[in-house]
Amino acid sequence: QVQLVESGGGLVQAGRSLTLSCAASGKFFSINTMGWYRQAPGKERELVAAITSSSTTAYANSVKGRFTMSRDNNIMYLQMNSLKPEDTAVYYCNAAAIVVPLRPPVEVWGQGTLVTVSS
Repeated sequence: QVQLVESGGGLVQAGRSLTLSCAASGKFFSINTMGWYRQAPGKERELVAAITSSSTTAYANSVKGRFTMSRDNNIMYLQMNSLKPEDTAVYYCNAAAIVVPLRPPVEVWGQGTLVTVSS
């Protein structure tokens, strides 16, 4: 089994910064793409940022220039700067794990961490 454990959420004032982390553990061969998603109340879950195994990143337009995603082996980080109230959501990490070589990756989700940005 592969587990993703997130940390770093909390309450922060608008304009401030927060860093989320997500660590993969368990039995797997490798982790391919990792990503951060978020879900605000009453809204669908959306992709915020993603990073490949070679550290190529992609960002949603709404966070581009403010959020930075990085990765250190099987731990990924989301540095969130200039936070806005509309960034308030539960943030989930996601990973595509290779459990058995040459088999399709298994999609794994973290439990979610709440980020609340006050105005």
